[in-house]
Amino acid sequence: MKRVSFFRSIHFKFVMVYVLLIIMAMQIIGIYFVRELETSLKTNFDSSLTKRISLLAYNIEQEMTRDPKEYSDGKTSQGEISTIIGDFVTGEILEVKVIDKNKTVIATSELNQDIVGKKTPEVSIHRALLGLEHSDLYIVDGKRVRVITQPINHQEQTIGAIYIVASMDEVFEQMRIINKILAAGTVLALVITAALGIFLARTITRPMTDMKKQAMELANGNFSRKVKVYGEDEIGQLAVTFNYLTEKLEDAQATTEGERKKLASVIAHMTDGVIATNRDGQVILINNPALEMLDVSRGTIQDQTITELLGIEDEHTFESLIEEQESIILHSDSHNNPVIIRVNFSVIQKEASKIDGLIAVLYDITEQEKIEQERREFVANVSHELRTPLTTMRSYLEALADGAWKDNEIAPQFLHVTQTETERMIRLVNDLLQLSKLDRTDYRLSKEWINFPDFFDKIIDRFEMTKAEHVTFIRHIPNEELFVDIDTDKITQVLDNIISNALKYSPEGGNVIFNVDILSTDIQIRVKDEGVGIPQDSINKIFDRFYRVDKARTRQLGGTGLGLAIAKEMVYAHGGDIWATSKEGQGTTVFFTLPYDPNQEDEWE
Repeated sequence: MKRVSFFRSIHFKFVMVYVLLIIMAMQIIGIYFVRELETSLKTNFDSSLTKRISLLAYNIEQEMTRDPKEYSDGKTSQGEISTIIGDFVTGEILEVKVIDKNKTVIATSELNQDIVGKKTPEVSIHRALLGLEHSDLYIVDGKRVRVITQPINHQEQTIGAIYIVASMDEVFEQMRIINKILAAGTVLALVITAALGIFLARTITRPMTDMKKQAMELANGNFSRKVKVYGEDEIGQLAVTFNYLTEKLEDAQATTEGERKKLASVIAHMTDGVIATNRDGQVILINNPALEMLDVSRGTIQDQTITELLGIEDEHTFESLIEEQESIILHSDSHNNPVIIRVNFSVIQKEASKIDGLIAVLYDITEQEKIEQERREFVANVSHELRTPLTTMRSYLEALADGAWKDNEIAPQFLHVTQTETERMIRLVNDLLQLSKLDRTDYRLSKEWINFPDFFDKIIDRFEMTKAEHVTFIRHIPNEELFVDIDTDKITQVLDNIISNALKYSPEGGNVIFNVDILSTDIQIRVKDEGVGIPQDSINKIFDRFYRVDKARTRQLGGTGLGLAIAKEMVYAHGGDIWATSKEGQGTTVFFTLPYDPNQEDEWE
């Protein structure tokens, strides 16, 4: 997270707001105080000056109305007035003039006495002689002065006027001193306020800084750290709440992580493939079964969309997949093996109308399709196998019904064919019933311990005496005793089917070779003929039901196409395996194994 500069921090803002509030308060208080103080000083100055002027006016009025005869020792009214003025001019009084009713200056406090006896042009004095007082503030030579003109009244008549100029520098000097004191106090208050503001701001920002660190730790998944509680105020309560939130987040994270691990484990161990996308259709999750089904690596799907991954971008868009209601069938090659995949889609919705992604579930239906195809082929084959003899039988029976039974030469032939086809259908039904029993899960074998070489020799002897006129049997069977636990009826049927096929496809004068090999945990039986052989693309299909390499020849020889399929099921039921190898024109070898354990053989003996 980007570090906040000091001048943008809440610490600085808090101190600045605190200081500005103090400055504003001090200014308001200072302005009010100074104005009120200035008003008070001016009022006091004017009041004091007015009282003195009133006393001066009274004394001068007494002298101006005094009888000249009352003066002795050469004193005059003008001289006495000058003395009174001289006594009055002290301190802030700069000038005093006394004017009689004729506008003539009769006395002045100035050193220049030339104006005495002269008329004055002052308008304010003229107004005072009319009985009007006048007071005003002027600035003279850079100094503030109060100019007052006051009439001198005697028996309600104005007999003169007093013109006074008083300096107010002392008042304003006091104001300057008070302003300096106030400014110094403001600065001192600001310093103390700033210091207190910083301290108080730290009491707020320190817990907030601690909470910021805690939030960063929470973002990194560390829930062990706690916010320090500095008090029981709102900040302290916020810290306690933050710690409570941390505990709840830890519990929620643990629950979410547990659920995520469960979900990841479920997805990882699902046999079906799962693909998840974001709202743009890009793949954000895919499990291993999906990778195997699509035969892709995890590194190659980065930034791929689901349509590109599934290879359906030409037929579908991401929007069409969201609206897709039906499954999509894909054909893929996984490790060079054809795979059929059914894909079902489900929309991820966080809100009622907001699509947040798509989930695709992939099902490998290759085996199902294979089974379904085999079922269809099985039904078709059974229908065909039954239709052929039934058609033949119907044709011959219709001919007999039409009178052929009367022909002594044709009737026996027709009846023989009908009997042959009937036996063929019986064999087919019996083989089907046999396969049905083998397909049952509760199918049980009647096993017994037998010496396999003796058992195998007896079966070969039977074929050699009855059905081996055109071939020669060659045996490579051990003379030692090899005891195996088998169902003799079922293994006899296996060998009958394998040997019968070898005899059918062996040429005149050919050989059928029998081998028994001892392996580590099995005995291996081989039956080899020297017939026409089987093409390589058909060698793995000869154990499928109703499969024939040469269908016309097989039907001519009377086969049902189920013999090797029955043999495979019976060998599998014994825990063995069966397969074949062949070269065209050189013959075919059929192998099958049976479990063999020499230790168990010794115990049995």
